[in-house]
Amino acid sequence: MALYHPDSHFSTAPFRIAQLRRAGVREYVSQAFAEEEAVRAWVGSPIVEGDRAAIEWWATLVENGVETTLAGTSVLRFDDDGLVVEQRDTWNQADGLREPPDTWGR
Repeated sequence: MALYHPDSHFSTAPFRIAQLRRAGVREYVSQAFAEEEAVRAWVGSPIVEGDRAAIEWWATLVENGVETTLAGTSVLRFDDDGLVVEQRDTWNQADGLREPPDTWGR
């Protein structure tokens, strides 16, 4: 939570209600992580321009007993102190555990 600005804006998917402030981020992350186990994560090379960055991510996990793969992108904006003031995620989900392709994340 220390990486987020106190008044941050965090959207986990385009049509979901955004989580506001650090407390909203903490609430979402705590709930999501409580449902997940056996998580493996990959993170691609970030693309950075000015105060913004975009990064691909890929994860395999067991969510509520179901093997799942998530592949997505996070777009972040930072303040002058390097804290996240805005994060917008978009992702896709597939059944089963699938590792990223060899050319992924470059």
